[in-house]
Amino acid sequence: MKIVYSPKCLAYEEIGHPESPARASEVYEFLKEKKFKFIKPEPAKEKDLLLVHSQRLIDQVKNEKFFDPDTPKINGIFNYALISAGGAIKAMTLALSGEKAFSLIRPPGHHAGRDYLGGFCYFNNIAVAVAKALTKVNRVAVLDIDCHHGNGSEDIFLGKANVFFASLHQSPLYPGTGLKSSFNCLNFPLPSGTKENDYLRILDLALEKISDFSPNLLAVSAGFDGYKNDPLTTFGLEIDSFQKIGQKISQLNLPTFAVLEGGYSKELPLCFYNFLIGLEKLG
Repeated sequence: MKIVYSPKCLAYEEIGHPESPARASEVYEFLKEKKFKFIKPEPAKEKDLLLVHSQRLIDQVKNEKFFDPDTPKINGIFNYALISAGGAIKAMTLALSGEKAFSLIRPPGHHAGRDYLGGFCYFNNIAVAVAKALTKVNRVAVLDIDCHHGNGSEDIFLGKANVFFASLHQSPLYPGTGLKSSFNCLNFPLPSGTKENDYLRILDLALEKISDFSPNLLAVSAGFDGYKNDPLTTFGLEIDSFQKIGQKISQLNLPTFAVLEGGYSKELPLCFYNFLIGLEKLG
């Protein structure tokens, strides 16, 4: 398992905001002790972003001419967002070369749509990587296991025959979308308090549909806010639930990469590590 990481993603912060540098740094330090290998990405280029985003949104972020109550206007955020998108691209490239890879870089991305940002996200990292992958392969599946619906990813991929999107998320919860399935986008809105057994049962259904799609590549929007003590959500997953989730994903036997989305508890490093162990079939 290769971990794509850049210490540059720690260089910005909005005091008091849950999407903090500690999310990435604490996972990095934990994995470093476990002797994981780290690879530095190159920043994405603007032409990469244009595969899924409008020029208007790119210019808004570049010029810091936007307002969203959850998504801070930080000096230089455009460059940090480019690094995060570049991390997803690097992880995708590694996956296509036969490696499993995880991009441990912030900011997250799955709430950014074609023409909008929001929910701590500026550009949709996984969507950029998937769009680039589709220049090399025919079909890509996106599995979103963040506790919040990946509304931006659905906005970008809805109706695209070469992408299958599946999301398991809490409802009601921000952003309030993902209540029904449409075309190539399969949504599983789950109630507050959902625990491991029910979650894994629904995950099996999603993975079955992904298998039926026969993708050449699997991209995972990996959020860890389904953990029972996460401060922003009310699911009931345990730390070792993420190992079981990773194991089930690995059973698809597909080239696979993942990117960090949410997860705001103190146990994020343990949740992250358990997911990697499951994904590597070491559990």
